[in-house]
Amino acid sequence: MRSAPLSQLTTHDVSNQPEERGDIDLWASDPVLREIAVRAGAKVETLTAYGRIMGTAEMRQAGREANANPPRLDTFDRGGRRLDEVRFHPAYHQLMKASQSAGYSAIAWEGAAGGHATHAAMVYLASQVEPGHCCPLTMTYAAIPALSADETLARMWRPRLMARAYDPATTPIGEKRAATLGMAMTEKQGGSDVRANTTLARRDGDHWRLKGHKWFCSAPMSDGFLTLAQAPGGLTCFLLPRWLEGERNAIHLMRLKEKLGNRANASSEVEFHDALAWQLGNEGDGVRTIIEMVHHTRLDTAMAPAGLMRAALAEAHHWVLHRSTFQRRLIDQPLMRAVLADLVLDWEGTLTVGLRVARAFDSSDPADRAFARIGVALAKFLANKRCPVVVVEAMEVLGGMGYVEDTGLPLLYREAPLNGIWEGSGNVICLDILRSLARDPLAREALTIELEAARGADPRYDTALADHAARWSALPPEAEARWYAERTALLLTASLLIRQAPAAVADMYVATRLAGESGRVPGAVAAGDVGGVLTRLGEG
Repeated sequence: MRSAPLSQLTTHDVSNQPEERGDIDLWASDPVLREIAVRAGAKVETLTAYGRIMGTAEMRQAGREANANPPRLDTFDRGGRRLDEVRFHPAYHQLMKASQSAGYSAIAWEGAAGGHATHAAMVYLASQVEPGHCCPLTMTYAAIPALSADETLARMWRPRLMARAYDPATTPIGEKRAATLGMAMTEKQGGSDVRANTTLARRDGDHWRLKGHKWFCSAPMSDGFLTLAQAPGGLTCFLLPRWLEGERNAIHLMRLKEKLGNRANASSEVEFHDALAWQLGNEGDGVRTIIEMVHHTRLDTAMAPAGLMRAALAEAHHWVLHRSTFQRRLIDQPLMRAVLADLVLDWEGTLTVGLRVARAFDSSDPADRAFARIGVALAKFLANKRCPVVVVEAMEVLGGMGYVEDTGLPLLYREAPLNGIWEGSGNVICLDILRSLARDPLAREALTIELEAARGADPRYDTALADHAARWSALPPEAEARWYAERTALLLTASLLIRQAPAAVADMYVATRLAGESGRVPGAVAAGDVGGVLTRLGEG
């Protein structure tokens, strides 16, 4: 890039700065997504349309505005009557309407093939634009199968949760054309140990009354919530409607949480003051009932990091293509190329495993269902350990500009840790992996089949797989659970990339992640087909 002579420059000339990216077709510009989504059986026409809409400059601006203008809580009206309503910037509603209308929450349950894979790819796309609005949509998607525990509740709620529409009106469920459903499980004294919950449920005719405090209620503006409370028969799952006929349910929003990120989405503490609730599932089977919702939300927490990584890498790639230093474009400088290629491996590996797991969610085959149970935990764990690293390195590519809100990278940085905490933080997930493998022979067998499928294609992979089996001929002790989970997830990712990805990607992944041909920081890699890996970023 040739600069103008100094004598011709003025203080307001802008040189060596990339132009705004403008409208971006998130589907057409992503060759990795297109390949993997088709392989997973996702609906191409749906993703084509959604990727085009979400990538427009208008929608990306809506994402920035929704984050810059976070929700606020109106606890009382001017006369002192309780309102407990959350107010949002119009940009938030714009995002919700676009995603709900496209089928984000519904498509997995509409009966067409590839529904979960399509939904998972939509999570990936939406997370690149504004991750906060994904929370209520993800919980709505995940709550739908949990409602099968009660046919009457399912008949009332499922059609509205599956409606391809957005209706934020504060009215009872029977008057709504579309609805969202949230979750309120976490209590101060228990956290992930939900069996320590102290919220009480007492029967009141054909329904129940709940009394207690929830430390964290996701998306408190939802039309209802699934929650757990102690009934006489033990911990039980309940559905609390937000609005009743002619009155508000006694769900008091105490305060909104001031979170590091996820700013467009409201999260709150709530109190139940004899709030009306409907029993969902058998009394005492609360965890068994709600775990179906948790299982599906974990799919989204495994997919969202791939979207965050893609968004960060796209910004970094745009910068290096159009920025010069020391008389060369940044993209042509070997060390920069090594850093970006290394980051591509984490992104492509995360997306590959996530959509493989989503394909298993779509299957009725017992082996695939078993793989979905263990695969989603492995995918969630590794994806969320790599996501913050990728985002930070992408920020560093831009130097000081990467630390500026205009680039969108600070938003991604604040979001990067979240999915590793939601739906079970790292230790919880690792212990779940050990329990699943100990108790579920089908899960063990399904995982073994996936790992063995790549044997013979790369001797370095074969050596790593043999070392893994020798180190852990049985399941590891609890203190080694993270090491075991990381290594197993890396092997799973490598197996899929060997079988599906271009040779440049698979070769470098095995070399750097399994064979030790790298340092501990991104870009500290041995020579490889860096150019072949960088083509995965798409057109500049």
